[in-house]
Amino acid sequence: MNSTTTPQSGFSYSRATFESLVDQALAHAKKLGASAAGAEVSEGCGLSVSVRQGELENVERNRDKSLGVTVYLGQRRGNASTSDFSLAAIEQTVQAAYDIARFTAEDPAAGLPDGDDVVGLAEAGRDLDLFHPWAITSEQASDIARAAEAAAFKTDKRITNSEGASVSAQQSHFFSAHRAMDGSAPDFRGGYASSRHTVSVSPIAGRGDGMQRDYWYSSQRHPDELAAPEAIGRYAAERALSRLKARKISTREVPVLFESPLAAGLLGALVQALSGGALYRKSSFLLDSLGKQVLPAHIDLLEDPFVPRGKGSSPFDEEGVRVKARKVIEAGRVHGYFLSSYSARKLGMKTTGNAGGSHNLVLSSRLTQPGDDLDAMLRKLGTGLFVTELMGQGVNYVTGDYSRGASGYWVENGRIVHPVEEITIAGNMKDMLLGIEALGADTYNYGAKTVGSILLNRLKVAGS
Repeated sequence: MNSTTTPQSGFSYSRATFESLVDQALAHAKKLGASAAGAEVSEGCGLSVSVRQGELENVERNRDKSLGVTVYLGQRRGNASTSDFSLAAIEQTVQAAYDIARFTAEDPAAGLPDGDDVVGLAEAGRDLDLFHPWAITSEQASDIARAAEAAAFKTDKRITNSEGASVSAQQSHFFSAHRAMDGSAPDFRGGYASSRHTVSVSPIAGRGDGMQRDYWYSSQRHPDELAAPEAIGRYAAERALSRLKARKISTREVPVLFESPLAAGLLGALVQALSGGALYRKSSFLLDSLGKQVLPAHIDLLEDPFVPRGKGSSPFDEEGVRVKARKVIEAGRVHGYFLSSYSARKLGMKTTGNAGGSHNLVLSSRLTQPGDDLDAMLRKLGTGLFVTELMGQGVNYVTGDYSRGASGYWVENGRIVHPVEEITIAGNMKDMLLGIEALGADTYNYGAKTVGSILLNRLKVAGS
């Protein structure tokens, strides 16, 4: 986002105004006697529209703003925030953060990032093409939502109802800075604008006790890259229809194939276990795993913050720390964790630029061939369970124990036989990760994670 004096596309505040607000906060922190301070100001706005059975249900316009301040008194830290951008409110917020810091115990890991980790001005301004506002009216948005829902109903007469369709157009921008008041570390200054737009639909198939629901959506930085609403509606309907006449299966231990959107959840569990907060609290099943084998040797995990229009792209992390593309896992061995400055200090390590989370992760297998689509993955599964929906939050990150309610399809000889529901799948994440036999070429981007379907060698399936 350019540093202009006028607001950009739909925003109430300009970048220059944000810089001025942050500078006011930092100046007041210095006046109060802070040894270091940071401030971030942000604004978000958007439109959300939903329809159900062709009728408009909700039109919501959101606009929010916030200024957060962190004050350091040596190794004591305090933070406070406000949505009031007046000078008096900013000074009161800085004072509140200062007062909290005064009465907080010293923490040896607290403080600004180390100077050599702070991103430079040129790097901080790197353009990753993240901002594409959608100039859409509520009428246009409702037309798109209706088109998605209508396409679902037209797919098959067994689509009897709908939980609705929605369109969301969101955009935000921020500016942040931090400063060591004695000049002992370089200042950080940076910010940018971003957007995220979504179209979704959730049709219902069948009647009475035999009804089944499913959904589909498309989410992108740029509205032109969204899937056609008709395609979203048809696919959501096909998913719901395929679940009709689902049945239970008996308890057994079988190979399990996770559909690619659910495979992203397995990747998320791996990331959580390798994150600094879980590691220094010793609440991870992958403690002390640097250099150790946690995945089969054919699997790599790449992190790349610089993907144009990527949902996890950023020129720096939430602390203003330099980010870089890296192999987190190579040939199944852990090369690095996901660390902020704070968690890195707690572990006696260096930050990896992951304050605020991971950046554009891609899980890949050296065995995957271009033709390994879902049909090919079902053939590799042979006889077992193909999971397309999970319920509950059944991961114990301390022990790795995994248990989730599930539904999907029973597969025999590489072909879907019938849909399955009301089952539970269970195992241990350590064994599950090492038991990955194949990754599909049917890659799906879920937030900041891209992964194909994942075939596990064996899980316990509890049924009737």
